[in-house]
Amino acid sequence: MFLEINNIKKSFGEGENKTEVLKGIDIQIEKGEICVLLGPSGSGKSTLLNIIGGIDSADSGSISINGDKTEDMNEKALTLYRRKHLGYIFQQYNLIPNLNIKENVEVGAYLSDSPLDVDELLKTLGLYEHRHKLPNQLSGGQQQRTAIGRAIVKNPDILLCDEPTGALDYNTSKEILALIEEVNKKYGNTVIMVTHNDAIKNMADRVVKLRDGMIRKNYINEQKTAAADLDW
Repeated sequence: MFLEINNIKKSFGEGENKTEVLKGIDIQIEKGEICVLLGPSGSGKSTLLNIIGGIDSADSGSISINGDKTEDMNEKALTLYRRKHLGYIFQQYNLIPNLNIKENVEVGAYLSDSPLDVDELLKTLGLYEHRHKLPNQLSGGQQQRTAIGRAIVKNPDILLCDEPTGALDYNTSKEILALIEEVNKKYGNTVIMVTHNDAIKNMADRVVKLRDGMIRKNYINEQKTAAADLDW
């Protein structure tokens, strides 16, 4: 099994202000799967994503990627692990304003031993003709494409997406989801996507529904819908 999440627990606060955010999460994800973590605000889905990504640490439990356990790593090893294996796409684009689009994507390439070809990736993303523009000269959707490019260019094993369409309109959201789908098919990255949008689960291979820090459903989607055909 490529990604194993075993009995992850996480709480915030102390004493009577202590809140259990994750109450023992178990998930197994195959290489190349698109997994959607679905749930309302406060269900623990973003906390879980941050723990998988090594941004946050669990109170107990373990995460193993290709046999490597994150809790066995010191801070330096964890930083290297994040750099080598993980790509992040957030709701905020976090682009560097004084670098052009190509340079913003190249920032990701510097973090990798085996980056993808930047120009080819820009063409896949529909950004090649915009490569010399600055972020503020692009639409929100184009900025999100650039952020995806920066995450993808290092060819990560796992692409972690936290509400990647949260700031976008309906049509642009579908374009971005179709792009994530295309990247998954073309490069074989495992995709873990957090969303509260119920329709997005239909494009996933695996759907995990969270509520109050617990898994309510975890199933394989037998009838996948192409991202372009999603409707909400």
